[in-house]
Order: sequence, then C-alpha cells, then structure tokens
Amino acid sequence: MTDASGLVALVEDDADLLHATTQLLELGGFAVVALDAAEAALAVVDRNFEGVVVSDIRMPGMNGLQLFDRIKAIDPDIPVILVTGHGDVDLAVAALKDGVYDFIPKPYAGDRLVEALRRASEKRRLVMENRRLREAAAQAADGLPLIGEALAIRRLRETLRQIADMDVDVLVEGETGTGKEVVADLLHRWGRRRAKPFVALNCGALPETVIESELFGHEAGAFTGAQRRRIGRIEHSSGGTLFLDEIESMPPALQVKLLRVLETRSVTPLGSNETRRVDLRVVAATKVDLGRQDQRGDFREDLYFRLNVVTLRIPPLRERRGDIPMLFGHFLGKAAERFSRPVAKVNAAVSEHLQSHAWPGNVRELAHFADRVALGLGPDDETKAVPAHLPEQAATLPERVGHYEAQLIRDALRDHSGDVRSAIDALGVPRKTFYDKLKRYGIAASEFRNGGDADPHPVRDPT
Repeated sequence: MTDASGLVALVEDDADLLHATTQLLELGGFAVVALDAAEAALAVVDRNFEGVVVSDIRMPGMNGLQLFDRIKAIDPDIPVILVTGHGDVDLAVAALKDGVYDFIPKPYAGDRLVEALRRASEKRRLVMENRRLREAAAQAADGLPLIGEALAIRRLRETLRQIADMDVDVLVEGETGTGKEVVADLLHRWGRRRAKPFVALNCGALPETVIESELFGHEAGAFTGAQRRRIGRIEHSSGGTLFLDEIESMPPALQVKLLRVLETRSVTPLGSNETRRVDLRVVAATKVDLGRQDQRGDFREDLYFRLNVVTLRIPPLRERRGDIPMLFGHFLGKAAERFSRPVAKVNAAVSEHLQSHAWPGNVRELAHFADRVALGLGPDDETKAVPAHLPEQAATLPERVGHYEAQLIRDALRDHSGDVRSAIDALGVPRKTFYDKLKRYGIAASEFRNGGDADPHPVRDPT
C-alpha cells in the first residue's frame, strides 16, 4: 500500500470535479492518481495494481462501463466504483450484477465516496495479501529455505553459500525460534558433506548424566546399564555435520572434553582407551551472546574462541517484519498439505495479527500460528484449542496440566517433523514415558512427518 487508507485511480473528464475529488480523497487519507480519461487509466492499472478505481460513467472516448470491462479482463478482483448521473442508474445496476463493486449517484456526499473506498480498499488489500501468500505457498512446495528478502537474511544466505564447502566450525547466534537448526541444515545440505549424516543434539534437553554418553558413546559395561556398545553422536557425524543446539547449556566438565575433541579431531568413548579419528564439522547454536561475559556465564572462553571461527547471526522476526507475509505463506502451505486442506484465505483478523503481533517466539511461533489458521482457528481462538479428548472448558488442574503437556508434545513433534527420537531428546523424557503419553493423549507422530523442514539425513540409532 502506498498510503494508510489505500491507493485510488480516479478517472474524471471534468477538470474542476477531478481536482475537487482528488482533494477530498487526499484529505480522507488516500493516495490518488488523477486521470482525465479512461485510456489513461489502462496505463496505470494492471494485475499488480493494489488500489481501487473510481470512474465517471459518461466520458468522451471510452466510457466508464467500457473501462470496467477492460479492467475486469485484466483482473476481476480490482474493485471498480462507478459515479453516475440520474439517467445512468439502470446501467449501473446492471453493472453491479456484472461485478462492479459499487455505484454512487450524483450529487453525492463526500463521506459516501470515502466510506465506499475504505471498504473496497480493504477488500483489495486482502486479495493481494492472499495472492502473495499463495505464491509463497507455491515456493514452499519447492522447498525454498531460509525465506525472506530482508537485507540481513539475504546476506545470511550468501554467507552460507560461501562457507558451506569450507571445513570451518560455525557458531550460530539467534533468539529462540529464529531458525538456527535451519541454518545448520543448510550449511550441511549446500556443502560437500551432504551425503553424510546431519546429527543434531540439543545440549539443554538432556541431563548431564546422559549427554556425555550421547556425545562420546560408550563401550559395553562402561557404566551401570551400559549393556552394549554405543556409537556417540560425534563419531556418528564423522564426514557429515554435528549440530550442537543450546551449546551454552553444556555442563562445564563436558566443555573441557569437547574442546579437546575440536582441537584433536578425535574421540574416546566412555569405558575405552581407544582414540578414534573423526572427520568433524561442528555447527554450534546459542541464544545468548557468548562473546559477552555477562551472558556467557560458566561457558568456557577458550571453547567460545575455538567455536567462533565463523559467527552467523539470525535476526529476530521483529527486525524483519516485511518478511512475515512470505514466511506465513510458506508455513500455511505446508500446514494445508499436512492437514489435507486447501490453503486458507487470510481474513482481516489474521492480517491484523500478522502485522501487529510482537512474535516473541519468532519464526517457530509464526509457524504454529499458521497451523492454527490452516485448521480454521483465528487469533481469538488460540486459547480455545484443546485436545479432542479433553472437555472444551478444562477446569480441573489435572485437565489443564494434561492439555499443556499434550501441546508440548505436539510442538516437539512439529518442530522435528515427526521424528520421535529428536522429540524425545528435546523433551528430555524416557522413551517409554513418551510413548505412554502419545497413547494417553491420542497423538500420532506420523501426522507430523513431512510437514516441516525435515532432515534429509535423519539420525538413526547407530546401535
């Protein structure tokens, strides 16, 4: 939109009336393109015209009805308002049936025209927004990654292309939900390591007693419960990419061991004296600025400098609001495919929410909102969506806890494209507990597969 109220192509052959009406509409907050002939309007109006056309009917040369027919052929969704004299009312009524948005008989009050234009402008805005979303959804079907045209995002994509083939460790900084794993996955897929595994581990989701075994692996009998040999994530990622999310949450004792792995490019499993060489590339992600001592906490400075060969920063959504419609269209298309529904149209309430919401959860929150819209829920319905087995108005504490727990499980499955192992890692619960809760809440992990940016090299249990 050029202006807060909208864009108007005003067609009137009477110079005085054209000037007066232009002033009226500009005072009403519209951006006006004043035209003295219908032929001139056709040079302005095309399928991408984001405004409304207001035209007198009786003009020399091409009249208003003929102009409407031409505009309808260009784009039937462009609202056309015809201004008529008394003798033209029958013609205008017929034109209404043919698709004219409104007609206003002369003489008319200025408020009448302004109000009609505001309604028509809002209709055109929604039409154009839905088109952009459908285009974005089509791009989503092609797997377009790291969507956005903000300068920071374009530079980020360029940098990823430049370093994808370089065997350097990378530190990715970004708030929760900005897409740090997407960046890590692109580094993997765009580089020479793409044929090998992309192995992800959330350092903040696993207890300290478990994460060491997960990273380094263990031999049978290395500790109580270690009944068989297990290959760790570091070794399993050899030749590919190891993604360590929430690296700032790694226990200090484990940081020392990771630093040695990065320096020697070798790993020693628990319970073994054998050192194994690994072809390692590490992408670490953090939601804090590890370069600042007040945010680093007990994270080792030497490990930070070892990881900080290349640092990539992902901007939060509030810093690239212009990308929100494109991102939303991407997620809406994926949600429609996952739920086997047509791509939902965006109404005024959804559009307002997209523009005004702060999006503290960034891209992840936007994706979840797209899921709700795809299911027919609007912004006002967010707190009303409950699992089917729970009462719509869950009143008791156990019901509320169950509702919240089920939502966390769904979010984890959605974030990891239905990959159960990754969801279990993210939630930090035992496998049996996880499956018990799936059964209790009637959640099928398969419903979340192929609905997001699925890992092209999903991790399988190497044992």
